[in-house]
Amino acid sequence: MNTAQPTATNTFQPHATTLLRVSLGVMALAHGLLKVLVFTLPGTVAYFESLGLPGFLAYLTIAGELGGGLALLLGVYTRWVSLAMIPLLLGAASVHLGNGWMFSNAGGGWEFPVFWALALLVQAGLGGGRFSLTDRSR
Repeated sequence: MNTAQPTATNTFQPHATTLLRVSLGVMALAHGLLKVLVFTLPGTVAYFESLGLPGFLAYLTIAGELGGGLALLLGVYTRWVSLAMIPLLLGAASVHLGNGWMFSNAGGGWEFPVFWALALLVQAGLGGGRFSLTDRSR
């Protein structure tokens, strides 16, 4: 029988993990929907092509953001989804690399996508937290 008293760490950590997961999911969905509803699919494809990337990568990126965002919101395979989304963010960082550090620079800087990729790595290490469909923290 475990008689250990609850501590702030084991009481709040699963909730903090959930807050991170949901925040990352909302951000991914917002970015995917931005590409569909504001920039439009043809506009997003044209932007990718203007960067010298194949147009089909725009569709894969949108699918990754929408599918990954939904999976994170629901807590479905959080560790794997978080890891799978990191290359999307590193790709975004590489596009913005020449624009400098701050994302408010013309063309957007690289610090936001790098931070987002690191947050996804942390999420992968933490798991799904509370209210997760397929993976739960202790």
